[in-house]
Amino acid sequence: MDLEDREPRALFRPLTLPCGAVLKTRIAKAAMSDSLGDGRGAPTNAQMRLYERWAEGGAALSIVGEVQGDPRFAEKPGNLVLAPEMDEARFAELARRGGANGCALFAQLGHAGAMAHPPISTPKGPSALDLPGLTCEALTPAEIEALPAGFARTAAMAQRLGFAGVQVHAAHGFLFSQFLSPLFNRRTDRWGGSLANRMRVLAETIAAVRAAVGPTFPVALKLNATDQLDGGLTEAEALDIIAALDGAGLDLIDISGGTYFPGAASASDRRQSGPYFVDFARRARARTTVPLMVTGGFKRRTEAIAAVTSGTTDMVGLARALVLDPDLPNRWRMVEGDDPAFPRFASSPDGGVTAWYTMRLTALGEDRVPDDTLDAHAALAAYEARDANRVASWNARFAG
Repeated sequence: MDLEDREPRALFRPLTLPCGAVLKTRIAKAAMSDSLGDGRGAPTNAQMRLYERWAEGGAALSIVGEVQGDPRFAEKPGNLVLAPEMDEARFAELARRGGANGCALFAQLGHAGAMAHPPISTPKGPSALDLPGLTCEALTPAEIEALPAGFARTAAMAQRLGFAGVQVHAAHGFLFSQFLSPLFNRRTDRWGGSLANRMRVLAETIAAVRAAVGPTFPVALKLNATDQLDGGLTEAEALDIIAALDGAGLDLIDISGGTYFPGAASASDRRQSGPYFVDFARRARARTTVPLMVTGGFKRRTEAIAAVTSGTTDMVGLARALVLDPDLPNRWRMVEGDDPAFPRFASSPDGGVTAWYTMRLTALGEDRVPDDTLDAHAALAAYEARDANRVASWNARFAG
């Protein structure tokens, strides 16, 4: 077998995680906020079908984005809420259908913190902030101390209902990312100041989650390589966090970057060609024994193969590529597998491109042919109107 034959096969080798779980290939559907909950925290039929389609399409790992354990701090009213009072059968069915075809379905444990959606929450972060587009209160010490146990309860519930693993979300400007960032975290107590203090609650949460689910259930972490904001988390600090968490019981570290801070460009809206964080992953490889996953910017099969065969990463996280083609892993198994055709937008308002992909997810979940004539402005209008319509039902379910 020559090198040309070996390299594509490397992308389809199984990966055994430290806990003993086996992922069938090296291709993951990375977490996205699919916004397909029913507006009352429960999975919809369209959401179940969407994750079933990704499983049928050949993904080895699929991560449900923004699964909230506490409805008071949701990112959007389309999020799921995995809590004792919810309809467990709906979540079990999501886990079953999303876990078809040997796909491991993980729940991403989320908490939006300072960036919780104001119409359905009272945003609270590490520190009180009053910035253009972002106002929040500070979490009290008691509220911070309660976080690890809360995440642990949600993880244990996900395990019991049939999810194959969990991912602790510490990226993209959400709560744990806020604690890690000196831009958001201005505390002067044991949760602020030094990097060791800023990462304290994250480390305690990972330990609590691991204790709750036992040694054989996968626990992953999503971490920013950088916030891409002046004064935010730096790459050097992110590498130190990865090193400090080596031996903490993690099975996979998913490296991404950027933030949804109002007005900031997300990593997925960057215009550079090629994967975004492979250089960072190469440096991280020397700082940890935990398997790595890199998410962001993978558009071509050759890029995914190169990242894995070089040893830079163990898993490739695909997001928008799998919105364009949910069967992409199966296509990439073929030597002449097709790459998706990414759209170009002549103009887009802030959040318009993300909204375009989000509305396309709805079509996929409903087994409709997506309307590719929809522009980013119309997509954003439809997305915002849907969220506005859900606010009343969310508040009726969770307020008080």
